Order: sequence, then structure tokens, then C-alpha cells
Amino acid sequence: MQGTELKDFIVEQLEEIKAQEIKVIEISEKSTIADYMVICNGTSSRHVKSIAILLIKELKAKNLPPIGVEGEDVAEWVLVDSGDVIVHVMLPTTRDYYQLEKLWE
Repeated sequence: MQGTELKDFIVEQLEEIKAQEIKVIEISEKSTIADYMVICNGTSSRHVKSIAILLIKELKAKNLPPIGVEGEDVAEWVLVDSGDVIVHVMLPTTRDYYQLEKLWE
């Protein structure tokens, strides 16, 4: 599973685990690191961490373990690198501060 199919699977999983304000940005024209960036919110650090853990579990169940995961310990911003899709799970205040959408769009 790659590219669009992987992105669709990830978004579906994020919706099921109650991630908020899910935003998909196609970055394939701007960078070679991935095809898509998915940004979403959790309501608390615990929620951010839970979203990331459950997403990782679902990716592993599909035999698509993430390449890397960063930020689980503090859980203000957890990055899940799935190769073609990079997922940022953030607290709303962290998302407002870094404004990744503005940077990549």
C-alpha cells in the first residue's frame, strides 16, 4: 500500500479514533520526503498519544509498520512517518504555534 491508498487508509483510521480537524496536504511537488502530510488534533496530551498509538497499531496490523515515530514521550506533537505519508498528531495550541499548513501549502 502506497501513496493515495495509504493516505486514504490513514485518514480513515484517524476518523475512527476520533482525531479532530484532519487536514491532508499533498507535498509530492514540494519535497521528496513523502507524497502526503496529514495533520490532525487531539484534545489533550493523552488523546494525542492514544491517536498515535492506535494508528501505529492499525498500520502494523496491515503489515505497514512506521519507519519512525517521534514525540510520544511528551505527546504535544507526535510524528508518525509511514514513508509516503507523514502524520502529525498535535495539540491545538502546538498546531497553532507551528502552522504547518501555512508552511506546506
